[in-house]
Amino acid sequence: MMKVKRTIKYDADRVQGFGKEIMGVTGCDQLTSCIQCGTCSGTCPLTIYMDFSPRQVMALVRADFKNEVLRSNTIWLCASCYSCTVECPRQIRITDIMYALKQRAIKDHVYPRNMPIPILAQEFAKMILSKGRITETLLVMRLFLRANWRAVLSSWRQGLGLIRTGRFVLRPERIERQAELAAMLATVNNGNGRNQP
Repeated sequence: MMKVKRTIKYDADRVQGFGKEIMGVTGCDQLTSCIQCGTCSGTCPLTIYMDFSPRQVMALVRADFKNEVLRSNTIWLCASCYSCTVECPRQIRITDIMYALKQRAIKDHVYPRNMPIPILAQEFAKMILSKGRITETLLVMRLFLRANWRAVLSSWRQGLGLIRTGRFVLRPERIERQAELAAMLATVNNGNGRNQP
């Protein structure tokens, strides 16, 4: 992946209140403590592939540059390894902030179109809400059909192998008492101020 340099040119590009909104999400409230030391970027194993380093993302969020942050590839490349969070001298939960940004990008439909990760998150959440658990085969098929339908055609040999070994399951798996799970998820989402993907 090629690293793209972006520049912020105008103060008018800011979306006032965006930083406060993200800091209002549980686990993201310490962002104001960021001293821009760059430890997060230095410990991140994927920084070289990102268009903005984690340090830059923290600065952009605090400065209310919503569109730059949500349209970046950085939040989707975060591997959730927690290296940045563990090493942060100010104990900022950077990984939680990345999750909050992903959820906001999905809600606003502003994620990069070539990224399959937001599609996977949406389909995963839909399955959990409707069935209580995921059926991996159906999840992968939905991902491929929405992100890259040609990949389904090129994977037919692998599919046959999975069918032969009994690992290609199309019947959706369900849990009992799905309504109770849906109620719990709704309570958690409403209590945290977060939105489902």
